[in-house]
Amino acid sequence: MIRTALPADEPILRELDRVTWSTLHSPAPAPAADRPFELDGVLVAELADGLAGYVKLGQALPLRSSEHILEIKGLSVAPEHRRRGVGRALIGAAVQQARAAGARRLMLRVLGHNLGARELYAQCGFEVEGVHRELFLLDGRYVDDIWMARSLT
Repeated sequence: MIRTALPADEPILRELDRVTWSTLHSPAPAPAADRPFELDGVLVAELADGLAGYVKLGQALPLRSSEHILEIKGLSVAPEHRRRGVGRALIGAAVQQARAAGARRLMLRVLGHNLGARELYAQCGFEVEGVHRELFLLDGRYVDDIWMARSLT
């Protein structure tokens, strides 16, 4: 079941962020264990054994003139639930929620070396719209930042 995150989910989501963080997924530093997890715009996948993952939606830019575009600001699936359709279900729910909010487009950013995520996003209708070559230096390698989007109309 996909649902809106509740305050009681916060410690679980904070821990999920901590255990799934890697330079394959994020150019940002690893999240501190005591840093609160921001619940605004978060949908969670809840299975019989607990939370399996989340997707976070937000405004692409803090400008009134771009309110029609939303962005997937984060997607994480617990390692034991990967390759089972959880990520695809979360993306589908994000698309539905963005449409319900009146968005015309949904965008996201993904690291160039994260081939699994790029393939999943492409299968869900996202297309590459831009590449910032070698934007990040991660683990001694330069990594591209890829911008992808899909129409919601």
